[in-house]
Amino acid sequence: MFLRIDRLQIELPMPKEQDPNAAAAVQALLGGRFGEMSTLMNYMYQSFNFRGKKALKPYYDLIANIATEELGHIELVAATINALLAKNPGKDQEEGVDPVAAPLGFAKDARNTAHFIAGGANSLVMGSMGEHWHGEYVFTSGNLILDLLHNFFLEVAARTHKLRVYEMTDNPVAREMIGYLLVRGGVHAAAYGKALETLTGVEMTKLLPIPRIDNSRFPEAKKFMDLGFHRNLYRFSPEDYKDLGLIWRGASPEDGSEVVVVDGPPQGGPVFDAGHDAAEFAPEFHPAELYEIAKKLYEKAK
Repeated sequence: MFLRIDRLQIELPMPKEQDPNAAAAVQALLGGRFGEMSTLMNYMYQSFNFRGKKALKPYYDLIANIATEELGHIELVAATINALLAKNPGKDQEEGVDPVAAPLGFAKDARNTAHFIAGGANSLVMGSMGEHWHGEYVFTSGNLILDLLHNFFLEVAARTHKLRVYEMTDNPVAREMIGYLLVRGGVHAAAYGKALETLTGVEMTKLLPIPRIDNSRFPEAKKFMDLGFHRNLYRFSPEDYKDLGLIWRGASPEDGSEVVVVDGPPQGGPVFDAGHDAAEFAPEFHPAELYEIAKKLYEKAK
């Protein structure tokens, strides 16, 4: 089962203006072949299907725990897309718009019009070209070494896509999120590499980083490295997955510093609210009606 905390894993900067084409590029990091939906579902189903949960507990703990962190990564990427698409971030109400005056006219020039037609100016489970995420991206073979090798590849491929999206946009919201995920993805790649080393003796972490460019080159990533995020493997459970430290130990391939298991999630930051958008009827054309209903619910509960 899962617990949920109503915070993002980091605090995102508030957007200054809509940036739909940046949002389209960032969609690759959510629903693309190597996006966070893929990392989540690969590790989640591998944890569901894991054979030898007791005998091979450190490896089960590793995969299951990283899967849980990936839930927060999906939330963070979705929040970033919503911020890039938001017209009135944090605003509960706005002046009404005339739907006859084509208030969404600007959206016809956006690269991914589905954001405005299907999504109401918010994130969708798709890649950067509108292709929907699907289960064929999930690999769960039942063979521990093969699954770990796949996960190592998945993390470095995801890193490559993050770097390319970073190069496509200088939007500060997008780059803040990407900087954080470069660091956390580096932890996951190193963790799977260390797991493979214990099983095979092959020094997988010597392959890192792929591509051969350090995270410290990127200001948004270096900021999180300076806070030690590249050393931390968070344990997302009150009592379980305590054998992580049998694998996550020794030196970080990032800078040689000692890695640590941290009990509990990162402190994080507030969730993002895209605000009211009358042209999208989100949450409604006349939001006061919905808020009045919610107010009555609170009054009945007293």
